[in-house]
This record gives sequence, C-alpha cells and structure tokens, in this order.
Amino acid sequence: MNKTAAGFPIHLATARGNRITDVDGNEFIDFALGDTGAMAGHSPTAVTEAVTRRISELGGLSTMLPTEDAAVAGAELARRFGLPLWSFALTATDANRWAIRLLRAVTGRSKILVNSYCYHGSVDESLIVVGPDGRGVSREGNVGAPVDVTETSRVAEFNDLEGLERELAHGDVAAVLMEPALTNIGIVLPDDGYLAGVRELTRRYGTYLINDETHTFSAGPGGATASWNLEPDVVTIGKAIGGGVPVGAYGLSRELADRLSGRGDLDLVDMGGVGGTLAGNPVSMAATRATLQQVLTESAFDHMIGTAAAFADGIQKIIDGYGLPWSVSRLGARVEYRFADPAPRNGTESARGADPELEDFLHVYLANRGILLTPFHNMALMCPETTIADVSRHHEIFDTALAELT
Repeated sequence: MNKTAAGFPIHLATARGNRITDVDGNEFIDFALGDTGAMAGHSPTAVTEAVTRRISELGGLSTMLPTEDAAVAGAELARRFGLPLWSFALTATDANRWAIRLLRAVTGRSKILVNSYCYHGSVDESLIVVGPDGRGVSREGNVGAPVDVTETSRVAEFNDLEGLERELAHGDVAAVLMEPALTNIGIVLPDDGYLAGVRELTRRYGTYLINDETHTFSAGPGGATASWNLEPDVVTIGKAIGGGVPVGAYGLSRELADRLSGRGDLDLVDMGGVGGTLAGNPVSMAATRATLQQVLTESAFDHMIGTAAAFADGIQKIIDGYGLPWSVSRLGARVEYRFADPAPRNGTESARGADPELEDFLHVYLANRGILLTPFHNMALMCPETTIADVSRHHEIFDTALAELT
C-alpha cells in the first residue's frame, strides 16, 4: 500500500502497548493500532509468551493437526458470540470468502448482498456500491476484478430496509454479508430497529446473515453481536483476536452446520474451496487463545470503552467550542470525528463527507506532535494500555490544530 498522510510514511522501529517508535527515534501515542490488528496493544506479554512457548518449547509451527489451543479458542469464541461451531483461517478476508462459498453451496443461490461502501477485506463480492441511479456499480479502485461485480453481488445502502427488501426479492441472494455498523468509510451506526429489520427480512426471503465483526469487535467482548443481542447465522472475525498474529475465524449456527454436514463433496481431497494449509496453525492458535483468555477480557473492554467514551466526549466539546459542523461517532472502543453534521446514515453519505486534504492536515499535524490516528479517516481506537492522559494529550493537540484552522 502506498497510501500515507501527505505521502510521507512512518517506518516502524519498535512497538509496545500503545506506543510506537519510528526509525528516527520519534515516539508516538498510537490510536491507529494497526487498524484494529493491534487492538490488544502491541506485543502483549501474554501473547508473546504463548507464541514463544509454542515455537521454542513445544515446536510445530505448521503441522496440519489440531491443537488444544484451537479447541479452547473456538470454545471461547462460541461463548462470546453465541454460535457453537468455529473454524479458523489466516485472515478475516479468507473467513468471509469461505463462509460465502459454504452458503452458496447450501442454498444453491449465486449472489451475495452487501452494503454500499462496506469493508470485508479484499472479498471480490464486496466491491460494489450504489450508483447515482440507485443500481449497483463496481466500486472505484476495484482493479483486476475477475468478473463484473454486478454478476456476483447485490447492494443496498446501510439503514435502508426498503432497498434491502427490493434486492432480496429477486430470490437469488445466498447471504447478506454485513458489518453491524459500517467502519472503514467512517463509523456509521445503525438506526433503531434497522438490524432487527435486516434479520427479519433475511429470514423471510430464505437468506443467511453473516455478521463481519472484524472491526465491530470493538463494541464489546462479543462484538456487536453480543452487545446488541443480534442473531446472525454466521460470524466472521479476524485481526484483533490474534493479538497481532495473523488469524481469522468464522462461526456457524447449529442449523447451518447440520445442513453442511451432509455435503460429502465439501470434504473431498484438494476440493471444497474452503480451508488452507496454514489455517489454524499452532502459532496463530496459541496467540488467539492467549488474546481471548488474558488480554481482551471483559475488564479490558470495560477500560477501553470507558476511555473511548472520554475521548468522544472531549472531542465533541472541542468541536462545539469552535462551532464546527462536524460530528463524533463511537462504537465501543472506537471513535471517529467526521466533517459532517448530522452524522452520515449510510456509506454513500459518509463517502461524500470525506475531505482528504483536511484529513491529511490533521493526520500530519498530529503525527508531528506524537499522535497517530488510523490512516485515511479520523478514527481512534483504544487498547488496554490507552490512558486518559493519552486521550488528554490528543485533545490538547487537536484543539491547537483547530485554532490554527479557524
């Protein structure tokens, strides 16, 4: 990736907790946290110890054999998200791809429905947006697509139940793949009743529902699924659950698993299109178990969410003090300030509210004073080591930046 604020990359030297040092010796308070991959903090002790033990003492970096760590991690994910059966991948992108393939297999339907300006990694089917005429079109930047995305996908705006039903009524959608709140185009929160409406419509039209919790995991220990009492058929997740070590996972409902169990063609050697040699490898599983059991615990989330609330409240007060038409949105431990008020209700509105030059200014201004935000938008993420003092330092610099702008 070549995208960096103002075109100047920061090259990493060291990272620990929520602090990063670059190759020039500059230290940063890190609110980017690897765009969620390091939501557990950089190199948490429990994870580094578990990985070191696996590599140095137990051995077996890649064996294609299940481990106790995998069983424990799967059970913990089941407890948190309410789905009983879990499989592992190396990324959330792969978890999404494999879930999509399984749902096409059991439904016999060809299309996947996503929200405009969603984020599901590099899943081909997700690179579609609602065009000016209300129809789906390929998203800008969708390079090298194997087929026209409108042949594989349908799209509806987030928070638009009428649009969702219109697309589901075609009867060819195997699954709705969605984040419970949009994140990568900026945080877009669901309207009251929207997610319940999505669940009702998917059931009415015989379509499975996948909650991609890779980013919305910030909502709580069981992501938005548990925090908001959602009932998906599949949950996909990655990034943070490995404490920085590559991992992805997908959980299935019992009903879906039972339907899949009768498909012998999914278990043919070198076939099925699901799984990978390194999926569920011992190192990833050791890291995931340690992260879930010892790092991203309920008490850690309580701290992170409380710190994020202080971040959001402080930012809102500063914005209000300057009379700016901006807004602040929070999703658990994740906070975003937007150049729009009221806050956008869907992905298209959110994309229109972007101001790349202003975003670059704020990112560079903050970075030059020791603060890192998530690239490409103004998102701040808390980890267990983030403190109120860190939040206050951000607010101090942010206030100074706005004083220079106004």
